[in-house]
Amino acid sequence: MRKGLFIGINDYKHISRLSGCSNDAMAMASVLKTDANGDPNFKNVVLTSAEDHLSREKLEDQIRELFSGDCNVALLYFAGHGGFDTDNDEGMLLPQDYRNTKDGIRISDILNWAAKATRIKNKVIILDCCQSGAAGEVRALRSESSVVGEGMTILTACKKEESALEGAQHGVFTGLLLQALHGGAANILGKITPGSLYSFVDNALDAWEQRPVFKTNVSQFISLREVSPLIPKEILRKLPEWFSEAESVFPLDPSYEPTEATFQPEHGEVFAQLQKCNRHSLIEPMDAEHMYYAAIHSTGCRLTALGAYYRELALKGHF
Repeated sequence: MRKGLFIGINDYKHISRLSGCSNDAMAMASVLKTDANGDPNFKNVVLTSAEDHLSREKLEDQIRELFSGDCNVALLYFAGHGGFDTDNDEGMLLPQDYRNTKDGIRISDILNWAAKATRIKNKVIILDCCQSGAAGEVRALRSESSVVGEGMTILTACKKEESALEGAQHGVFTGLLLQALHGGAANILGKITPGSLYSFVDNALDAWEQRPVFKTNVSQFISLREVSPLIPKEILRKLPEWFSEAESVFPLDPSYEPTEATFQPEHGEVFAQLQKCNRHSLIEPMDAEHMYYAAIHSTGCRLTALGAYYRELALKGHF
């Protein structure tokens, strides 16, 4: 089972109001509810200040509930105000009734609850709030040392002492997460992992005045969502057939090119599949700028490093 808790707080009672956090939580829950083909993905609980009064006690109870029981993945998403307690040198998530530092939900407490959830294989924490980059730093020490437990991944909107920016409809960070989860961060197989989420967001945030933070302690990345593969699996399974070794060359000639008099339809079908692999950087033409010229001039094509990786996955039966 995969379960998620999505929290969005706009309407703070004693500090400045925010505008897009409730929408962010609902949008993240919506995209993660199913894979792109409609298959069920995460079973979600959504809490927003538009529907509930999100006190510290309520939020702590819900977060503890998330990190209890037995499941494959537990995901916590929070959009709202974040803060930093300079006396204890640690970050906080701010509930709706926040007045001062004693009212904050300590990020270190959340990490501790997650770390103790030994029957949950993977814990993912995504924070779109100011000061969120403090997550995972050693309490009471101004260092970058990680206290991220086994099976845990943390992705935050910005570094410690940075602000998380808001956009027109969503926070800048969450807006990019949504693009990534809709397919922007998918690999060749259509899988979107925490690592590919971070890479997508980090590259896209280059022009903004905030940097995301990514910390993880996992042996293998899980897929958070799946979309249609960039290349069908039945084509990827042919890579070992076309290339007996990772360094092999697949010979081409004019019979593969539909515009040539010697064209053979069965070769054309193979060539179309090779070209699809070429478009996604798995295959490159030999001694030619394009696959077309590799066929016309009877050279060939070979695997790229990425292509060799997927050939190896095919050999091992990963898809």
